[in-house]
Amino acid sequence: MWAIVEAAGWPIWTILAASVVSLAIILERLFSLRRGVVVPEGLLAQTLQEYRRVDLRDELMRRLQQHSPLGRLFAAGLRNVSGSREVMKESIEDEGRQVAYQLERLLTTLGTIAAMSPLLGLLGTVIGMIEIFGSQNGSGANPQQLAHGISVALYNTAFGLIVAIPSMMFYRFFRSRVDGLLVEMEAQAIKLVEVVHGERRNGN
Repeated sequence: MWAIVEAAGWPIWTILAASVVSLAIILERLFSLRRGVVVPEGLLAQTLQEYRRVDLRDELMRRLQQHSPLGRLFAAGLRNVSGSREVMKESIEDEGRQVAYQLERLLTTLGTIAAMSPLLGLLGTVIGMIEIFGSQNGSGANPQQLAHGISVALYNTAFGLIVAIPSMMFYRFFRSRVDGLLVEMEAQAIKLVEVVHGERRNGN
């Protein structure tokens, strides 16, 4: 493996650096975007149960704020529970934009790596071609320089694609997961609003 890296020349190091960053982002997002972390099961029912205990409401909102992204949406809505349904929904939407930004964190970088890695491989290819043509002289081509130039070109192209393909796959996967989680969080937050205002209207 080390021999391949040496044969590929200096352009391969930019691709290897991109691969390390890509792998770190993928592992971090796999951990952070777990459904149980973002949208814990049973949180809506637990929140409604504890909210009905007036003496625990302040403590409940503090815990929700630190609990999970979904908990932050619930806390934002409950902070404005004395207002109208529209006010609660607006506060949830405002908090939701911040939550969405955090869930999408680093995905732009991952997408950039996916797009740029083939270009880095192409750069290595161009540099390899330059070395190939630079090895030509009046007495003919130097076989060693010719072989080195070809290896630089091919290794960089291959490594660029090896980094780009999984990076793009995970980028699409994470984008889809974030969109799904946001839709689910919005649905649960709206249900919280409807239940709380329904109970207020009924005098509970």
